Amino acid sequence: MYQRRRSSSRWKKVLVLMLIIVMSMTLAAGCSGETDPGEGGAGDAGAEKGTVHIGMVNWAECVAVSNLWKVILEDQGYEVELTQLDAAPLYVGLNKGDLDVFFDSWLPITHETYWNEYQENLDDYGIWYEEDAKIGVVVPQYVTIDSMEELKANKDQFNGEIVGIDPGAGIMKASNAANEEYGLEFEIVQGSEAAMMAAMDKAYKNEEWITITGWSPHWMFAQYDLKYLEDPKLSYGEAEQIHTLANKEFTAAQPEVAEMLKKFSMSDAQIGSLEALIVDGMDPLEAAQQWVADNEAVIGSWTE
Repeated sequence: MYQRRRSSSRWKKVLVLMLIIVMSMTLAAGCSGETDPGEGGAGDAGAEKGTVHIGMVNWAECVAVSNLWKVILEDQGYEVELTQLDAAPLYVGLNKGDLDVFFDSWLPITHETYWNEYQENLDDYGIWYEEDAKIGVVVPQYVTIDSMEELKANKDQFNGEIVGIDPGAGIMKASNAANEEYGLEFEIVQGSEAAMMAAMDKAYKNEEWITITGWSPHWMFAQYDLKYLEDPKLSYGEAEQIHTLANKEFTAAQPEVAEMLKKFSMSDAQIGSLEALIVDGMDPLEAAQQWVADNEAVIGSWTE
């Protein structure tokens, strides 16, 4: 009787010990699954990589490129937030670190004041638009004049008009100045970008002479064969470059993103094709997704 009790007691101890071992192994496996980044899902990877805050102004190339990088970085496992602001508060946010990246800094002229004020806390990742960024008077290539100085002698063929956009835009102020400096006596027609491009489309289809306000980059150059009229008096200023800027602390915290953005560059045809998708009716984010799908090799050259 005593021997059987002692044997039973031993077996109980063995069973308890085995149960403890099994529970310990299960707990260890569960903890390993939660903490091992190599076994986590896409959501875990995104949370670990952090959030990139992109600031953008409501300019066509800025909206297009900002959404493009939202798609690219989210495909890489980052979270991305887009914030649209006017230029002044955007630079304040970039300087303070509330925003991380801005893709549309026009230098050395348009955004010179902001750069001079905040450059101590900003990194310049370089020029992403391969052509010169500029503004001026644009005509179809079939128009047989090449200079602003020739406009006045051909006033009737242009109906005495330079078709522009909203009156508060900087390019409209420059157009009024050019009208005086060249003695054109043209009407600078106020309206919207959409109305201006509708006028261009109608004239272009009929090969009529038309002159509009234009800037690069813009999708109009991908859709139509156009040219700038030479501006020897520099009424529209000199050509600029479009830079990517970032907060210095962001560069230090996200060196992998910084390296990708430093490789970023687009030709006039590439940015024009991306903007054209938006103009044709696609949501900017959907357009970016489509462009990424159609240009995998280009994207790879930035992200490798």
